[in-house]
Amino acid sequence: MYGGTSTAGWDCSGFVQWAYAQAGISIPRINQWSVMVQTANPQPGDLVVQNGGVHVGIYVGNGMVISALNPSQGTLLLPASATGTSVYYTLP
Repeated sequence: MYGGTSTAGWDCSGFVQWAYAQAGISIPRINQWSVMVQTANPQPGDLVVQNGGVHVGIYVGNGMVISALNPSQGTLLLPASATGTSVYYTLP
């Protein structure tokens, strides 16, 4: 759900913010990568920013990302290549 931030309905950044909060990590609602550093060696839990910041998800390993897509598709595990060009960020 566009603008959603809870398990009742979230968009991609709302999902990422919620997931990080479950691990005790506070990140901004928008431009989440602004508190992180870019990495060429992503690890599970790193942020995946796609299509120039239009979409965001969480890297889970083996080239896979979990992210919230749209209400009809929900939150899915997909190959990073499935939703566009990816740039990876990790917490400093």
